[in-house]
Amino acid sequence: MNPRLRLKNIGQISEADITFGNLTVLVGPQATGKSVTLQLLKLLVDTGHVLSELKRYGLDWSGKLNEFLDVYLGEGMNRIWREGESSISWKGEQLDLAKVVTRQKKTRSEAMFFIPAQRVLTLRDGWPRPFTDYSPGDPFAVREFSEKLRLLLEQEFKATEGLFPQKNRLKKEVRELLAKSFFPGYNLQVDRYRSQRRLVLQDKDAQEQLPFMVWSAGQREFVPLLLGFYWLMPPTKVSRRENIEWVVIEELEMGLHPQAISVTMLMVLELLSRGYRVCLSTHSPHVLDVIWALQTLKANKADSSSVLDIFESKKTDPMHAVAEKALGQSMKVYYFDRQGSVQDISQLDPASSNDIEAGWGGITEFSGRVAEVVSKAVTAGGRR
Repeated sequence: MNPRLRLKNIGQISEADITFGNLTVLVGPQATGKSVTLQLLKLLVDTGHVLSELKRYGLDWSGKLNEFLDVYLGEGMNRIWREGESSISWKGEQLDLAKVVTRQKKTRSEAMFFIPAQRVLTLRDGWPRPFTDYSPGDPFAVREFSEKLRLLLEQEFKATEGLFPQKNRLKKEVRELLAKSFFPGYNLQVDRYRSQRRLVLQDKDAQEQLPFMVWSAGQREFVPLLLGFYWLMPPTKVSRRENIEWVVIEELEMGLHPQAISVTMLMVLELLSRGYRVCLSTHSPHVLDVIWALQTLKANKADSSSVLDIFESKKTDPMHAVAEKALGQSMKVYYFDRQGSVQDISQLDPASSNDIEAGWGGITEFSGRVAEVVSKAVTAGGRR
């Protein structure tokens, strides 16, 4: 049974009823509650882990819910919860959030890996910042992600080791697409600069190194995301990391060219093939293009070759396996509007009578309007 989350009068959200599929996508304008929803989901999935980590780093909320929300979601976020009005339900159980953030749970194992939208902030001078390097008012999701990347680089990679490409990290077919989209002519290296390690791009021919601050915006955005994928895809026979069951990626398209978004979505499909339940938030039509295409191909009983054609991937046995599993996944899409309501638009039917669904949550609305305006102008010009 797919887990269900219900929210009422929390922040910008008046009411949300979300049933999660294997892949769930949240769309809608900025500041409509998508990130709050995903961070609350993290709290409910990983209550014991979150509370123990906050305490381990010396953060205190005196048992008060409003102070906890500032510690967990970020300074000023205590206002999202309105006593007597706000409510939250998880897996059919109505919860008292004030009690949730004070109780001690026996299990502290982590079940969700969260990649935040602010991931570019995790690298300072080309190296991940430790949890304690942030302000106490910074969101937990950012601080924890940054700490995980730091541990990954310091414990699983050696000094002066190549980070990309690596034969034992990611499938060869995916590495080739990533090299073309993100690192043409360069390798991603760990370099020692004076007494510190840092990430650099190294020219394959001239052997010149480019430090973090001269990378392109897309490269700076993508490298923390790449490291997150590395963490989730250990180079062992074990397909998943430890006890992790859920993966959240906020705005995976940030700073990326459409071709790069396509490759990143192919990596998301591999997460699904490894058994992770994935949640995305996005403002990109390319992400929903993939969801719509997969659903349409599945409905028409298309084979895995068609899926691989979408991504211009080589049709090898490993990639066919990923594509076949993608066609078998349940997918949900929810639209968050300015009025605080959340709609299920999972069918993504372009002919739907629901304008929100037909316009895929407003993402394709501008393109449609531009096409209509141009069409009218061309028609009118032809009559003159």
